[in-house]
Amino acid sequence: MIKKSPRLLLFFADTFASKVAAVNDKYADSSIGNVTGSNAVNVFLGIGIAWTIAAVYHAAIGEEFKVDPGTLAFSVTLFCIEAVVCMVVLMARRCKTVGGELGGPKKWRYITSGFFGSLWVFYIVMSAMVAYCYVPGF
Repeated sequence: MIKKSPRLLLFFADTFASKVAAVNDKYADSSIGNVTGSNAVNVFLGIGIAWTIAAVYHAAIGEEFKVDPGTLAFSVTLFCIEAVVCMVVLMARRCKTVGGELGGPKKWRYITSGFFGSLWVFYIVMSAMVAYCYVPGF
């Protein structure tokens, strides 16, 4: 029997919900809200609950709970910068010539998708380069 990963199942459920929301909404606002909300809940609850349990456990046995931040500051800063860039692009796409955040003419859909994909690749590459000490972080 193949063991199913809960993360993989959540990914497919989130992807399906976002697709349905994008198809059924004129401007695809619901799908963007779904992706953002889903990621926020997954990160804040997934990490937050585990760290809270670990902190309570270590406090109960009289130890200090420490987590090495590593390259977290660099990754969060880069993510926030790219998130602002994405929001600006999505707001700019609302103009009459493009026609919505995710809709509009095919040309603009491909350009925007390629740009967002390149931002994601840039984030992964830069985070890995800093984590493996090829590029200095802060």
